[in-house]
Parts: sequence; C-alpha cells; structure tokens
Amino acid sequence: MDHTIRSVRADEWRQARELRLEALQDPAAPIAFLDTYDQAVARPDSHWQERTAGNAAGKDSIGFIAEGPDGAWVGSVTVLVELPGAEGLFGGSAPVPQAHIVGVYVCPEHRATGVSRALFEAALEWSWALTEPRVERVRLFVHEQNDRARAFYRKMGFEPTGLTVPLSEDPSQKEFELAIVRPRPAVRCSP
Repeated sequence: MDHTIRSVRADEWRQARELRLEALQDPAAPIAFLDTYDQAVARPDSHWQERTAGNAAGKDSIGFIAEGPDGAWVGSVTVLVELPGAEGLFGGSAPVPQAHIVGVYVCPEHRATGVSRALFEAALEWSWALTEPRVERVRLFVHEQNDRARAFYRKMGFEPTGLTVPLSEDPSQKEFELAIVRPRPAVRCSP
C-alpha cells in the first residue's frame, strides 16, 4: 500500500469537506451516513473549519485520512470519545469510557487495497493509547443492510453487542452496534 495514514490538520478543512461530499454521493451513503449531500453542501465554510479543527485536536475526537502518493485524500475515519454520563451519538450513556468510530469512507477505487484496514488500525491504536480517559472499548454502528461494511468490521475484530437502534428518519430500519473490548495483557504462568 502506497498510502500515508495520518491525522487531519486544522487547515485542511477544504480537503475534509471535499472528501465528505464525495462520500455522501457514494451509492452506499444512504445506509452508511446520518447526513445527506444536500445538507452537507449547504453548510458554511465555518462549519467545515470548526469540524476539521475539532478532529485535528485529538482530545475528544480525531480524524484520520489516507493520503495517496500524489497527495489526494482517498479515505477517512473519525473517532469520538464518549464518557459515562454523557449522551452518546445514538442517545443513552456510555457504560465505560469508549471510543466511537464514525464517518468511515474509502474511495471505491481504493477499496480492497489495505486502506480501510490501515485507517482502522490507526483509529484503534489511537483509542487504546488514550490514558485520560482510558478507553475500555471501541464501538461503531452499521446499518442492517450494509453487509459489505459489516463483513469488514467483523474482519477487524468488531463483534455484535446485541444493541440495535432505530434510524430517526425511518424507525423501521435499524443500526447494529459492533464493538471491540480493550485487549487484556497476557498472563504469564510460572513453570
């Protein structure tokens, strides 16, 4: 893979906006994102500047991008930190400090090339490296009809938790929560 995986910088809001708009035009967008192209394209530059700056800070959230050898952005993922007592993205409160992966997108011509795996490895590495708060699990939600994404997430080690949430715009459809629990250190036994 000839791509660089790195965190987004605050001054890269134009690139972040363009990649997000591209993602929202993907055929899977209606079941992959809680946003639409029409909503996103109407947002002012200040929205994109604030969003990108927040994802560049790396305290409560971080955005990772995959950058090709030519400098083009070909994928992204965002990680949000959720704390117990605070309302999560789909309502409810986190049972433990956790990370929540959102906004997963890889350009079609770069899928099945290792870009998705590299983005997820960066997201998981960042999540497990947090010390304040110490993240105990990483979760994400996937639409019931998004089989391709669900299969990839399972390959990355995410398991269904049993939690499902109805979509606000169509309660007859649902999203499944998948999660990975913090790996425990191996216990060594004395001979």
